[in-house]
Amino acid sequence: MVALVMLAAIIAAGFLLPRSQHLASLMVIVPATTAALAGARMTALIAVLSCLSALALDAHDGLLDTSIFAVHLLAVILVSGFVIAFRRVRERNITELTEVRAVSETVQRVLLRPLPERVGAVRIKAVYHASHPYAMVGGDLYAAARSAGGVRIVIGDVKGKGLPAVDDAAALLGAFRSAPHGALTLPQLVAELESSMRTHFEGPGASGGGDPSERFITMLVLEIPDGEGHISMVNCGHPPPYLILPDETALVPSERPSPPVGLGSVRAEDYPIDTFPLGRRATILLYTDGAIEARDAGGTFYDLGARVAAWTERDRGDLLQYVLEGLTEHVGGEMRLDDDVAMVALTCERADERGGAGR
Repeated sequence: MVALVMLAAIIAAGFLLPRSQHLASLMVIVPATTAALAGARMTALIAVLSCLSALALDAHDGLLDTSIFAVHLLAVILVSGFVIAFRRVRERNITELTEVRAVSETVQRVLLRPLPERVGAVRIKAVYHASHPYAMVGGDLYAAARSAGGVRIVIGDVKGKGLPAVDDAAALLGAFRSAPHGALTLPQLVAELESSMRTHFEGPGASGGGDPSERFITMLVLEIPDGEGHISMVNCGHPPPYLILPDETALVPSERPSPPVGLGSVRAEDYPIDTFPLGRRATILLYTDGAIEARDAGGTFYDLGARVAAWTERDRGDLLQYVLEGLTEHVGGEMRLDDDVAMVALTCERADERGGAGR
């Protein structure tokens, strides 16, 4: 439509102005403009119409027997040929990029599978925001699995960025998902993950290169029992979770933290367990350091604790949205972060509450 309007305007001006004003040379802008707005076939059609329009204008001006007509026509043909060729290359690149992104998104969804809405007595909600604008996942990770008496949740953050970080995250997730959770205690599980990741870091095909001793993953593993009891936690250098109750919110630091995965021990006895009460209608917020290291324009860190403490809507789904809205406001209105952000909200329900918890 734009091209046709331009053609009509140039032709009308050419016929209205004196014959000494030759406007056929302006026809080169019509296919050039079309190439920016439409595909190669439409551009070729407009190029043909531009050549015919140039012919009509030069005929009106009495230039068909002069070299000026040849120059006008050659200019339209050459410009049209170039823009059509560039448009075809662009369309091919867009098609390839679309296919690559589709494959990439599929691989990333397989890597970071959506968490189930419920496992046992725990309702789960998770969000992930990758720092790279064209990525869905990065070096942050989370997963859930059933254990002998409850549910286990892991959240972690790989040192580094890019494909090596994604590779390390995939290795840890694979080790966690394939572990025999029914036969391993929580310390045994962490020791098993440490052993698997050491093999991964030191393997001949390990991505990232460098000294394996400088590669590590901060990780926190929770085990929430199906019934009454205490939540068990092993913290391997990861930011501590928040425990949110109807009347209070508290940070749950580890009294005996362990080194990050890759720097720790392969012995289960070297991983002490921290426990805290499983309160009625308790919500546990797990997060990676991208949520607390985001800075505003003045360099001030995002105060996640204050944001969580100010939350009054006691619904786990709204909690993550509430935190993300505050984070977006803090960094200036757009989610442009230097690090990935992963968050998991866990709502623990007692047996007498599960019947109406599906809302």
